[in-house]
Amino acid sequence: MTRENRPQRDGNGPLLSQRAAMVFLLAALVGIGAAALASLAGNVWPLAVSAGCGAGAMAVLFFNQIID
Repeated sequence: MTRENRPQRDGNGPLLSQRAAMVFLLAALVGIGAAALASLAGNVWPLAVSAGCGAGAMAVLFFNQIID
């Protein structure tokens, strides 16, 4: 698409939709919770962070499917 054919946006619009913000918020909460639980279970912090990131990534896929 050429530059002159692109629709012009004003600078006041939201960066994310409400749905996307909710999906990412819930995924972040799941990831933080999983990392905290893994840390409290006695795992070293790199393993806990890895578990949290994995849980957060799966939560994005999960909440993306169930939130309409």
